[in-house]
Amino acid sequence: MEELSMEFNTKYDIPATAAFIDSRGYCRIALQFPDELLKESVKIVTALKNELLSLGRNSESQPTGMERRVSHGAVQLYVMADTTYSSCCVDEVGAAHVNAECVVHYGPACFSPTSRLPAWFVFGKAPINVSSCAECLLEHLSTIDKPLLVLFSLDYAYAIGHLKEEVGSNSFTGSRLSTAINFAEVLCSAMDPTLPCVKSILRKDGEEALENDALYCDQPSGGTESNLSHELLAGLNQNESLKSSSEYRLGGLKWVLPGHQKMEDYMLVWIGEEGPAFSNVMLTYNACGVVRYDSVRNILVRNVPSQNRTLKRRYYLVERAKDADIVGIVVGTLGIAGYREAIYHLKKLIKGAGKKAYTFVMGRPNPAKLANFPECNVFVYLACAQTALLDSKEFLSPLITPYEAVLAFTRL
Repeated sequence: MEELSMEFNTKYDIPATAAFIDSRGYCRIALQFPDELLKESVKIVTALKNELLSLGRNSESQPTGMERRVSHGAVQLYVMADTTYSSCCVDEVGAAHVNAECVVHYGPACFSPTSRLPAWFVFGKAPINVSSCAECLLEHLSTIDKPLLVLFSLDYAYAIGHLKEEVGSNSFTGSRLSTAINFAEVLCSAMDPTLPCVKSILRKDGEEALENDALYCDQPSGGTESNLSHELLAGLNQNESLKSSSEYRLGGLKWVLPGHQKMEDYMLVWIGEEGPAFSNVMLTYNACGVVRYDSVRNILVRNVPSQNRTLKRRYYLVERAKDADIVGIVVGTLGIAGYREAIYHLKKLIKGAGKKAYTFVMGRPNPAKLANFPECNVFVYLACAQTALLDSKEFLSPLITPYEAVLAFTRL
């Protein structure tokens, strides 16, 4: 029973989460769960309370200890479900209802920057056969003349360190290995917009400890929300696809390409299931070949038919948008930093193209909601990069991303 408890605590980063709460002195913490993890929420709350108690903090009704003098209260944990918009975004609106001081976000995350509250991310740990994955990578590398760039779903982040070791211990590729396979890393485990510059706590792949992690700035000192609004409108809504020299960031991952190499020089390998994060990678780097490692079947899927189909669909929607006279801006978030500026820039762009714009705030869009506005020929969905890629075949009018709106409404 104790082994099961330790496995559960490790899977959901209970020690690291408790250490983060304790080190910051937070008293009101909102725990945000996607629908598929809601069944685990009671166990996670219980485990967090026990861990906080072991750190000398009181999670009951009475404050104790020297560290409680400032906050004047005990630690209170609130479970959030049925998020206002998408579960991959930090729900600052929901957390505000309980006056939370921070949000602990569980499950898949898009890493859209928060505007008010600090956030700590727990990805979980999906099972993977590291040896099988390493064999597939090396075998595929031997059949192509390009190096590999390994990207992954965040719930496999814990295994990437072991995967590097497994690949490195294999002498099959010899001296070519150092430049043949490049691995992405997790961008951070936490973000805090309340600091002078947005600082994040960096967690190395596969490590659970918090104390040895390094602080760094995600944004340059003096950065503004206006900068973030430009990120929302650039590169398929790439609010995180920032690039400085050879460093790239996308969907909570970061990687550095050596020398003067470009993304087009690499074959991309995605570890994980098909989903919004995978689609975001495919569309952002559509000039790269993509293969996917299926951790369930332990095989490398070389034929990804959805890539070309998705690209053709998005190009078609851009052409549809060019013919629109009335454009609806659907606000899919009130928590991402810079969303007001993004709305302003979209309105300016649409007006400059000689079209009318209407703004709607309605939570998660669906065909029934948008059908109430038949006068709109196209809708621009302002949301995170992963949420904005909706399949709008069932909608009366198509939904496009802000980046696609830039392509459609910019006069060359």
